Amino acid sequence: MNEIEVLNRGAFLRLNGEESSPRWLIDLAIGIGDDLIYLVPLVLIGLWLWGSSVQRTGVIKSGVNSLCALGMNQLIGLVWKHPRPFMIDLGHTWMSHAPDSSFPSDHATVFACVGMSLLFDGAALLGTCILSAGFFVAWARVFLGLHFPLDIVGAVGVASAAIFVASPIWGFVASPTTKLLEKLYHLLLRRPIEAGWIRY
Repeated sequence: MNEIEVLNRGAFLRLNGEESSPRWLIDLAIGIGDDLIYLVPLVLIGLWLWGSSVQRTGVIKSGVNSLCALGMNQLIGLVWKHPRPFMIDLGHTWMSHAPDSSFPSDHATVFACVGMSLLFDGAALLGTCILSAGFFVAWARVFLGLHFPLDIVGAVGVASAAIFVASPIWGFVASPTTKLLEKLYHLLLRRPIEAGWIRY
């Protein structure tokens, strides 16, 4: 076992929930680690329905960056299958999960990718909120025994790489892509738009 893995496992054991952990903390971690991910699509949908055209461009960009990052995660998982803690009987596991590769964390990748995308596009408050929520999700998933700390660090690295790779390409397709999707949006949701429930 190399030195990095030793440090990784040691950090995991310090953060992982123990048998002495109060039940309310375990239940809170399960709620955060399992359900807070739904905050991301809700924020993006809200931005699209009530935001400006510029904000809608940011929504699309966040989605494209996240899909790119998740694709990179899948490739990494195919090349290097790193076991989750419960797969090597390390620590305590408080939530069930498929025994697939742990590195990098998909949950942390999405939060990091969307949060940084919004932050860099000028939506500082929303971006900061998403990143803050992602921090708690990352803690919860380590606490629950589903991920190692380096899975979270790797997720931030992958998200950063995806944004770096996709941004130059996005500059060429942002305007036509937004216009096309807005046309579909105006067509499909014409009645709610006309009623003033959502923004044109």
